[in-house]
Amino acid sequence: MTVEEFRKAMAQAEYIPCGSELHRAFHAFSQQALRITAELNGAYREPDEVRRLMEELTGRELDESFALFPPFHTDCGKNTAIGKRVFINAGCQFQDQGGISIGDDVLIGPQTIIATLNHDPDPEKRGGMFAKPVRICDKVWLGARVTICPGVTIGEGAIVGAGAVVTRDVPPRTVVAGVPARIVKTL
Repeated sequence: MTVEEFRKAMAQAEYIPCGSELHRAFHAFSQQALRITAELNGAYREPDEVRRLMEELTGRELDESFALFPPFHTDCGKNTAIGKRVFINAGCQFQDQGGISIGDDVLIGPQTIIATLNHDPDPEKRGGMFAKPVRICDKVWLGARVTICPGVTIGEGAIVGAGAVVTRDVPPRTVVAGVPARIVKTL
């Protein structure tokens, strides 16, 4: 399965049965991601080399303004789209099979986790997964150790406070914090 076929299939998938062609495809992409992230995280890299490795990981061209402080981890990589002037701090983990879209002028704090999959709650089908994309709009700031759950959209200009667990959409120009994240003020 090509990267484009994979992205298209994941955009249409509501449920991915364990052992299906789609499930096997993201396991194959996982092996590529493990190789690339080992190279990215294994030694110091100049910013241009970091960007080149992230382009290989995502299968997409990145703007010269992109910056990332390794280490960085993902279990796929091929379903992440990153805008301009994005900064990803150290220790972030993206589970992107369901799709992660990051807009322009986004700041992502250290050790942020973005998840796009949930396992089937039925113990007999636990290997099956439900995929829901995460969308981070322009000018968002995610604090340190934020967790974003599958299917969440973070609206333009929003701020997510450090340590928050975001389980539902965040309106534009609001500040959310806590577990689960709740609106604490508007901007």
